[in-house]
Amino acid sequence: MEGIMKNTHVAQEVKKIEKLVPFMRRFLHQYPELSNEEERTSAFIQDKLHEFGIPFEIGYAKYGVLGIIHGKSPGKTVALRADMDALPIQELNDHPYRSTYKNKMHACGHDAHMAMLLGAGYVLKHLREEFNGTVLLVFQPAEEDAPEGGAQRLLNDGIFYQYVPDVIYGQHVWSDLPVGQIGVRDKEMMGASDRFEITLTGIGGHASMPHQTTDVMVTLAHIITSLQTIVSRSLDPLEASVVTISKITGGEAANIIPNQVKAEGSIRTYAPSIRTRLKERFFKIINQIAEAFDVKADIIYQDGYPATINNPKWAAVARQTAKQINADTPEVNPSLAGEDFSRFLEKFPGAFIWLGTQLDDATKQAPLHDARFQINECALPIGTSFLAQLAINTLHHLEEQSNN
Repeated sequence: MEGIMKNTHVAQEVKKIEKLVPFMRRFLHQYPELSNEEERTSAFIQDKLHEFGIPFEIGYAKYGVLGIIHGKSPGKTVALRADMDALPIQELNDHPYRSTYKNKMHACGHDAHMAMLLGAGYVLKHLREEFNGTVLLVFQPAEEDAPEGGAQRLLNDGIFYQYVPDVIYGQHVWSDLPVGQIGVRDKEMMGASDRFEITLTGIGGHASMPHQTTDVMVTLAHIITSLQTIVSRSLDPLEASVVTISKITGGEAANIIPNQVKAEGSIRTYAPSIRTRLKERFFKIINQIAEAFDVKADIIYQDGYPATINNPKWAAVARQTAKQINADTPEVNPSLAGEDFSRFLEKFPGAFIWLGTQLDDATKQAPLHDARFQINECALPIGTSFLAQLAINTLHHLEEQSNN
């Protein structure tokens, strides 16, 4: 893979925008917008692309934006993607650029993703004479809108109708990794994420006379316990998976056995075969326990994001690019968190990469999706350089591949 590395002036161009990238990130952090509401965010991205002289298209998944950068000559196409939406969280940080909106916060780093992709666009625009082919800047709304997500809507709306990526990359801030480290795996990176809702309906009654009822609470207790045996007893112990009940709704008073209770949760897996087997056991266990307790079970099961599985070839290119910009590439374990980028990797080869953004004092680092989540902004020029260099290296490799 050493032959694919392309010496460029990326570092010089990144130096020119070393203050602009954190400025853009902080602006976006102050004005977060939830999934499918990214109107102001989209307008900001469009303004910056116009300012940088980068042509773009809009109208995909309502607020999606596609930046288009052509190199000096026609060639292959590489896409770089950043997600746009925030989370419904009330920020608890006290820095001067904290969210100005109630119960809205960029607690997953999407503000940084957009800023770095805009920065990479600036760099690539100024270095277009150093590569052949096309780089697409994909700004995706509604990544957090599981189980559907914005990626599939972008695809359905034809965002790649005219320019079809030969390779696609996504980058995500990762607070478990220190600044200066970039994590990439050859295969599984993130998990499949499905959601479910179980509604149990029985006969309610007085808490002192349970024999006159069909107790949905007791039934649910048995279901919750039994669902955990799927992972421990029905699946290959070497294959990771998780079943989580995260919300229970039911009951009105301490002396009343309710006639209905609802439980919600998620299922996380990597391998498609494990995902299928777990789902089969899930339905069977719930229905048979409900029948045993004379309770009616209604199940809503939503197949969510598939697993995010990297292509080993392009993961290797990403790893070599990280080393080229003097970043470390430690061995990392995959995460069972879901990621909408998986929809793109089902259609196009590519890789999803984690950028180390841990605070200098790791004891103060809050996790993703936490009200106190922060990133170390020293990682922003690294992520910007990485994206720009990765696009150039990949186009160079694709060109060499075509010529051989």
